[in-house]
Amino acid sequence: MIDILIVDDDKNFIDTLNDSFKMKDVNAKVEVAQSAKEGLEALSKNVPSIIVLDVQLPDMHGIELLKIIKESNKLKDVPVIFISAKYTEPSDRADAMLNGASSFFSKPVDIDVLWTEIKYLLDKKE
Repeated sequence: MIDILIVDDDKNFIDTLNDSFKMKDVNAKVEVAQSAKEGLEALSKNVPSIIVLDVQLPDMHGIELLKIIKESNKLKDVPVIFISAKYTEPSDRADAMLNGASSFFSKPVDIDVLWTEIKYLLDKKE
């Protein structure tokens, strides 16, 4: 089973991801955090297979949360896929990759491409 943590405050995006995983009949447990604080709480209880992380969170920039994740011995090897709204600064992509993100996508995200990337990163991790 794939354990996915989605850290994003966009409820529509979260619902779309969840629905798409169900339609693909993916054997995944999806946990959702709508802020960096909720994400850190979830990560303190469980190490997911992969993290899907938004750049713009209500309480912290996604890059800062990424740095915390990558500084943690128990979380540093978890692949992180960054998701960004179109209006995000171009430097966010470079900052994300330089700080340990595995991938970077702009919204709207092609769900099939995102799922292919998730499978690739999980296969690569094994």
